[in-house]
Amino acid sequence: MATTEFVPVSDCSVGQCSYNHDHECTAHAITVAGSSGHAHCGTFIPLGKEGGLPTVHAEVGACQRAECVHNSHLMCTAHDVKIGAGADEADCLTYQAA
Repeated sequence: MATTEFVPVSDCSVGQCSYNHDHECTAHAITVAGSSGHAHCGTFIPLGKEGGLPTVHAEVGACQRAECVHNSHLMCTAHDVKIGAGADEADCLTYQAA
């Protein structure tokens, strides 16, 4: 993957997130955070107010889960990521421990 390519967020089923509009994330970029063995969407904002931009489709800007098989130098190398309910309400469902 070239350094100018980012992994798209292909689906977000977290309906209570301010950036979710019809299963599409409208944040410019998300951060995958969490702790070892758990990947949480660090951009999740559970407010009633809409956020993001109407024509933006989010990408993964940074991934803090270095132990994920899709992580290379803290950047995601998966084809795409899906965000949804896991251990928490907004988790990276593409996460796989190495």
